[in-house]
Amino acid sequence: MLLSKADIKLLESAGHEREEFVRVNGQGFAQLRNRRGHCVFYRTDKRRCGVYRYRPLGCRIYPVIYSVKEGVIVDDLCPLAETVSRAEIDSEAERLMRLLRRIDIEAGKLKAHE
Repeated sequence: MLLSKADIKLLESAGHEREEFVRVNGQGFAQLRNRRGHCVFYRTDKRRCGVYRYRPLGCRIYPVIYSVKEGVIVDDLCPLAETVSRAEIDSEAERLMRLLRRIDIEAGKLKAHE
């Protein structure tokens, strides 16, 4: 899951150290760390997010995601993918695209006016 600066600040405000949950990928984007195949905040014993109230915007939008080949879609890996309506996808699409533009700008991939 990619992270914006606002996502990182929110998780830090909840008492989490940046080094605990952020990794920078090969393209220069901040993203959530994984541990044993799951998000670092996922509680396998309880099968739920350990920071639900402070979760990043991408997590709030999920399972609506962006695919380079297909555009805005529902992640077919999500067990609830079949329950997401076209209206829900459409309502989250603009929010998702704004988030991705912001993350690109923060990573220096785009200029702020683009």
